Amino acid sequence: MTVKQKTIQNPATIQGRGLHTGIENITLTFKPAPENSGYVFRRTDLPGQPEIPANADFVKETARGTTLVKNDVRVATIEHCLASVFTADIDNIIIEVSAEEIPIMDGSAKFFVEALEKAGIQEQNEERVEYQLDETIKFSDPKTGTEFIVVPDDHLHYSIMIDYHTDVLGTQNAELNDISEFKNEIASCRTFVFIDEMQMLIRQNLIRGGDVENAIVFVNRMLPQEEIDALKKFFNQPNVDVHEGILNTCGLSFSNEPARHKLLDVVGDLSLVGRRFKAHIIAKKPGHSSNVAFALKLRKHFENQEKSHQIPKYDPNQEPLFDIIEISKKLPHKPPFLLIDKIIELSGTHVIGVKNVTMNEPFFTGHFPGRPVMPGVLQVEAMAQCGGILVLSTVPDPENYITYFIKIDNVRFRNKVVPGDTLVFRLDLTSPIRRGLCQMSGKGYVGNHLAIEAEMLAQIVKEK
Repeated sequence: MTVKQKTIQNPATIQGRGLHTGIENITLTFKPAPENSGYVFRRTDLPGQPEIPANADFVKETARGTTLVKNDVRVATIEHCLASVFTADIDNIIIEVSAEEIPIMDGSAKFFVEALEKAGIQEQNEERVEYQLDETIKFSDPKTGTEFIVVPDDHLHYSIMIDYHTDVLGTQNAELNDISEFKNEIASCRTFVFIDEMQMLIRQNLIRGGDVENAIVFVNRMLPQEEIDALKKFFNQPNVDVHEGILNTCGLSFSNEPARHKLLDVVGDLSLVGRRFKAHIIAKKPGHSSNVAFALKLRKHFENQEKSHQIPKYDPNQEPLFDIIEISKKLPHKPPFLLIDKIIELSGTHVIGVKNVTMNEPFFTGHFPGRPVMPGVLQVEAMAQCGGILVLSTVPDPENYITYFIKIDNVRFRNKVVPGDTLVFRLDLTSPIRRGLCQMSGKGYVGNHLAIEAEMLAQIVKEK
């Protein structure tokens, strides 16, 4: 079943304070975006309103939050916002922000979820691409004890385990069996910090926008009066109390709220893969640094998967679209310079052809004696002949036309081609044919290995 891409129907705005910068009244606005644009942050406070795509390639910092940087433009603390967008089943969105940091709100994703609900969801025309994980992928970091494992599954779900080995926060687990459960089970879970860690951040002039309302502060030791007085001053609170190991709070939303919040961060950080996929994600002791490192690994895996899916598949048992007899009627070339044996696929924008390389080729006599290798220039010629079939298919009387290749660029020979190989070419139009000029991108494969690639410009001319 095909699923259409989605964006939001209307803009939605929220305002809040930056956790680390302390900037007041940061405005964040969700706006609709066109198909295939993904998630994009836009800094409205800077000249030209520069944009940063939300993908792991642009992550530069992961201390105390995830930060994107492009051309010295920053957007920090993005994980709660992205988790909300991703679990709202949105494919394309513009996230405008009036400062370098996303507002922290109450330390959870609740306000972002509510804003997106208010905006509404709009189905778009383009189909969504959803990847099916084809193997189990693992990641570990011995320094932190972090482990990730992603297992193929029929839908996306998460399992998280954390362990801080303290009296106030030991081992906890959390699960999200379906992203539709995010709003009720995960979104309201707040970020958390230990008292010593918080005091270190205060000394580093960070968490300038922090207070007891936007984070759970765990206290795992007795606080002397001077520390309590310092906390009163920092938080601008008349009283600072500790209740059951937690600083000034009405209690936890869930008994495992810290684990649920870590799951929230994982969802947000892994949205930086930039693709939707089906899998069971299992994480032990996750953190922003490991989340992003794993997102990069998954992103690379899906990029390789995309490339492998682009490799043309050749089944010698399948009847060709054009055999050598039909090809010889369409092309002016004749043996021994007819270098395409079959056309197995042809559309208005692409062609796939086959060249069977045998020791009987006359060029192997001198190229090279004892070490036969198909000359690169003849690989280019074979690719050009395959492209010629594509170009000639655009006219009603191809027998009255001839194809001239007038430009070949960016030729790369990736692997040698030898007798016994089957060279499979795929050529795609890179722009519409105009005035008989045809631009194509071509690749030739032997099995799953890329042998040659090139860009070509051809012209078809009617013979007098």
